Amino acid sequence: MTRAGRDKFAQKSLGGLHRNIKQAKCLMVGAGGIGCELLKNLVLTGFGEIHIVDLDTIDLSNLNRQFLFGRQHIKKPKALVAKETASRFNPNTKLTAHHANIKDSNFNVAWFKSFTIVFNALDNLDARRHVNKMCLAADVPLIESGTTGFNGQVQVISKAVTECYDCTTKPIPKSFPVCTIRSTPSQPIHCIVWAKSYLFNELFGASEDEVPEFDHSEDTDNAQEIKNLRQEAQELKRIRETLGQPEFAQNVFEKVFNKDITRLLEMKDMWKNRKPPAPLSFTSLSRGSLSSCPSDQRIWTPEENLWVFCDSLDRLSLRILGLKSMGEDLLLSFDKDDEDKLDFVAASANLRSQVFDIGCQSKFNIKQMAGNIIPAIATTNAITAGICVMQAFKVLKQKIKDARMVFLSMSGDRGLITEPLRTPNPSCQICGVARLDFECDTSKIQLQEFIKVVLQDVFEYSPSISILHDKLIYDEEYDDNLDASFENLGITDGSFLTILDESDDDQPRRVNLIVQIKTRSPSEPEKSFVIPHRIDIPMKQAQPPSLDSLVLSGKDFGRNNSPHVSNEVEQSRKRKAEDTLDSNQEPSKKVKAEGEIIIIDDGYIEID
Repeated sequence: MTRAGRDKFAQKSLGGLHRNIKQAKCLMVGAGGIGCELLKNLVLTGFGEIHIVDLDTIDLSNLNRQFLFGRQHIKKPKALVAKETASRFNPNTKLTAHHANIKDSNFNVAWFKSFTIVFNALDNLDARRHVNKMCLAADVPLIESGTTGFNGQVQVISKAVTECYDCTTKPIPKSFPVCTIRSTPSQPIHCIVWAKSYLFNELFGASEDEVPEFDHSEDTDNAQEIKNLRQEAQELKRIRETLGQPEFAQNVFEKVFNKDITRLLEMKDMWKNRKPPAPLSFTSLSRGSLSSCPSDQRIWTPEENLWVFCDSLDRLSLRILGLKSMGEDLLLSFDKDDEDKLDFVAASANLRSQVFDIGCQSKFNIKQMAGNIIPAIATTNAITAGICVMQAFKVLKQKIKDARMVFLSMSGDRGLITEPLRTPNPSCQICGVARLDFECDTSKIQLQEFIKVVLQDVFEYSPSISILHDKLIYDEEYDDNLDASFENLGITDGSFLTILDESDDDQPRRVNLIVQIKTRSPSEPEKSFVIPHRIDIPMKQAQPPSLDSLVLSGKDFGRNNSPHVSNEVEQSRKRKAEDTLDSNQEPSKKVKAEGEIIIIDDGYIEID
């Protein structure tokens, strides 16, 4: 079909909206189940330019629902193959693929600002939160979506208009007390986590201390048991040195399924109210002879579990020795799609379940639990992707307030449930905070300089603050990084700092602040930073910074200069009684202080 033909039918269907769609530049993050359906919809609808970002590669298990991919594409990047396939649907659409992590530094706020609209088609909580944060910083509308089995959800997010992704609390990944996993399992998932995150890592990967599934918050209550468990881990490390030798598999088996269990039985008090475990003997279970791994759809016998356990250990050992001979990294990480690793975890988990009289699972079920696999249904993805485009039409028509929160559910009488978009949550730590851009030379400015000159002298924050950059980098009791430069702390162009006021309740509190770092232009190398002259503050905050701290001159300050606030600060003090701002004022109402200094518009305060 010619370009004219495509446009003719699209114009008839979409009317005046067609022009907006053709001129739109879209970002789609994620090219999996929802992403494939969504990309097809966007291309066939006639969106002018689409960028696709995805870090993943195509696996055999993707093909039942991700129709842009075929067997010939296995192990290839999803983003690149999705672009290649979708380009045939409509050659008039400009497609750009990025096989990369959306959290990479090159995908900064300036890059996000270049888009008309962003679509999230992710299955990762951390990545979703990151895109949400970037869209808020860039002030670009975001269409968030997700599915689980027969359920789906679509949410439109727009800065200062709707709630953001973090306005409502999201469930955090499940973690388990280390003593439950290592000493008193009672569910199949406990045995699977033990095999995947403890035994596999101790033999082939990193230590358990680096594993997020293990909750160490109860360690102080079980000090003696933790000490014993650490001794067990040290013994496994010594056994690891025999890797590749004929007795390796038997050494591991006797250690974890016999010796360690026998030690647990000596702790009589632990088994007063629960059934004690039964140690296994390597010689009592005949390894037998199997030509291939048993079916992954049924539960294996104890003998089959032993055979798979030993066979997978042999395969993994050969891989480690091969890496060693090439001088490469000897650490392996669990991958649910790696048959050698999955066989080891499945057999180990089932043998552990046998010890503690817990129901064994098929390899198929263990793969789902070990990989945190959420059931995916192609029809659900297709319906959800269609809703995303319908909501995008309202965004492109500048009618975001007409958009709806849409839920797809099979549990009620209606398949689709809609509700009005909610307003921003004033206590949200992502969108319910003050924001400012801070231009600086990250190689020169030190953390203590930023705290003293900007946060305390200008914005009047007390010493009782915490500063986070992905993790905590400063608070009153943690001042190790004060002398470090931003660059040494990993704070670069596009980084975000979160400032939290931890003052006591009886002291005045500043609003929490998100600072976006911008690299200082090299044209003025003697200047290490610029005092910001523009700040956005949510109207519904209970205690925003005072007017005094907001009226700034925007003057440059070098490394050795003291901060300077304009004369308008003093003027604002004198007229404070007259120009008190009502924090509960309607967002649409405009208020201007004398001298055109303060502008309140659309729910935000700007310093102009």
